[in-house]
Amino acid sequence: MDLKPTLSARGVCFGVKVTPGSSRNSLIAVEGEVLKIRLSAPPAEGKANKALIELLSRLLSVSKSRVHIRSGFSSKRKMIFIENYDVAQFREFLSHLDS
Repeated sequence: MDLKPTLSARGVCFGVKVTPGSSRNSLIAVEGEVLKIRLSAPPAEGKANKALIELLSRLLSVSKSRVHIRSGFSSKRKMIFIENYDVAQFREFLSHLDS
C-alpha cells in the first residue's frame, strides 16, 4: 500500500482516482498513491463530485460538511481533505480495506 495521506493541523488530505458513470458507488482499492473509487453519477454538473463527497462521508463516518475536494474538480484525479480527521483514523480505515 503506497497511499500516503498528509496531515495538517485541521485534518487529513489524500488522493483519489474516480471513475464516474459506473454501475454503482464503491471504493475499489488502493492504487498506487490514490484510492480508486467508482461512482454511478455522471461527470456533469458536479454530480460525480457530490456523489464522491457522499460516499466518502459514509465510508469514513463523518458528516458531508467535513469532506472537501481540494483540487481536481473537473478531473478524475482529485485531492480530498477531511476536516478534523487524523492520520491514525485514516490508517485504521485503510486497514479494513486489506481484510
